[in-house]
Amino acid sequence: MTRDLFFDTDCLSAFLWINNTSILEILYPNRIILPGPVYTELSNPTIPQLKRRVDVLIETSMASVREIMIDTEEYREIMIDTEEYSLYRVLIEGSHGKQGIGRGEAASIALAKTYNGILASNNYSDIAIYIEEYGLQHIDTGKILLEALERSIITESEGNLIWQSMLNRKRRLPAADFTTYLNES
Repeated sequence: MTRDLFFDTDCLSAFLWINNTSILEILYPNRIILPGPVYTELSNPTIPQLKRRVDVLIETSMASVREIMIDTEEYREIMIDTEEYSLYRVLIEGSHGKQGIGRGEAASIALAKTYNGILASNNYSDIAIYIEEYGLQHIDTGKILLEALERSIITESEGNLIWQSMLNRKRRLPAADFTTYLNES
């Protein structure tokens, strides 16, 4: 069974900032799902190049946007009863001593859980508790590059260049370079 990947802003933007989504397109064709709040975050007018790049993914059907209806009076009674909406609200508001998380992260988690998908997020510290609680499969930028290496899409050297490009664009990654990441994995 092929599962959809529900991307949070941070994971997808690591590839968008360096203008290199080819790895995602090869590994996950037609399986990249952007929750509505993630698409909204990527549509920030101060970074129009990211919106243009994500729109290309959508226009070529490599990615799609999936909405969670939120705070719309017309649909409120209907949507409150859906699993994805209820979970989304709990995640952004927090509950049982847990602090709320961002809308993009919450939407990605809610949709991945509801539709038995894979969560793609780099912000592990904020979401680790939910990955465990909901039994979610999780990937991040490092795991994506590792999968690309294992499938001979990139070499280790190319992985290091991509990794460095992401670091140069102020993307947070778990190691100083791809080789170190491989040795620690």
